[in-house]
Amino acid sequence: MAAVCVAAVSALGLAQAYLQRVAAQAKGGPQAPRFEVDPFWPKPLPNHWVLGSTIGVDVDANDNVWIIHRGRATQDPKEIYAAQNPPMAECCSPAPPVLAFDGSGKLIRSWGGPGEGYEWPQSNHGITVQGDGTVWIGGNGGNDGHVVKFTSDGKFLKQFGFMYANAGSTDPWAFRQVAKIFLDETAKEAYLADGYGNHRVAVIDMDTGKMKRFWGAYGRPPTDENLGRYNPTAPPAQQFRNPVHCAEVSKDGLVYVCDRPNNRLQIFSKDGKFQKEVIVAKNTLGDGAVWEVEFSKDPAQRYLYVADGANHHIYVYDRASMELLTQFGDGGRQPGQWYAVHSIAADSKGNLYTTETYEGKRVQKFVYKGLAPVTKKDQGTVWPATATGTK
Repeated sequence: MAAVCVAAVSALGLAQAYLQRVAAQAKGGPQAPRFEVDPFWPKPLPNHWVLGSTIGVDVDANDNVWIIHRGRATQDPKEIYAAQNPPMAECCSPAPPVLAFDGSGKLIRSWGGPGEGYEWPQSNHGITVQGDGTVWIGGNGGNDGHVVKFTSDGKFLKQFGFMYANAGSTDPWAFRQVAKIFLDETAKEAYLADGYGNHRVAVIDMDTGKMKRFWGAYGRPPTDENLGRYNPTAPPAQQFRNPVHCAEVSKDGLVYVCDRPNNRLQIFSKDGKFQKEVIVAKNTLGDGAVWEVEFSKDPAQRYLYVADGANHHIYVYDRASMELLTQFGDGGRQPGQWYAVHSIAADSKGNLYTTETYEGKRVQKFVYKGLAPVTKKDQGTVWPATATGTK
């Protein structure tokens, strides 16, 4: 009887705590992560270096922030007068393609570009840092059919695939314009958003590069059929459009695929079985709305962040329900605004880092300020409260 009474009291206590949480949430509404831009991050680059279109960001195991950009190919000649032959002014020059910053924003690594024994991508795209510091880089140039791996100091390790491959969406021997790479280190698998030329997610062995499986939209075999332009009033496309821009795996084994111009996230199991589809900013044309995703850093990865480079937002979703909770950001040149927010990554503290392509050409830090009730669906530019005198 005593044990039964204790169990009943315990159950009653749990039920009461649950009801209190529900009541508190009903009173205050749903909660979501809150951010403020850090306008002083990163520190100025040395050597009169400037960035070109900045099309990749990742955070390593030590919370160092890695970016990759396209340099001279995306810079105005007058922007890099010092790099002309002969130099036309004191400033400026393209920074090396790969840059790494510590938590304070200080530059700690810089390297990249053509070298011996490998084919540097014609148009580098995306950067992913393995737990041991190995750096993976893709490429979406017209002739890029490969990915390359380097040490954290820029020493070449391996190349999978090769340039001028022109592989199709069902070919196992090479890729075609890879947008992004996700590493499932426990399974020793790399997920490739194979993506600008092909229409698939491709999974390879991290060590050998051997193709293990691939799939298209809804888990079907991919095709290279030309679907034409996206039409928001048409039925959902049965295949991915170009580019398939990301394929990110959550801790609970779901694969989130950015079908960018179709304005949707498709969610799969690791073996490619379709689970769910989420439409994002359905009426967006041109570049599309779903550019990259990142997970919140709590153990359950409760929140999903979606970068939208066309509408200049970061969307915050409840990952279990895929309910859109709030969004922040706006188009513009000031801190906290974007022109084509392209990539997003989080450090262990929950801070977010974004990069911008086209003429955006920068990396920004958004400081995690904890959870707060959602009071605005659109927060606009998340400028620091201390800078405006408001809270």
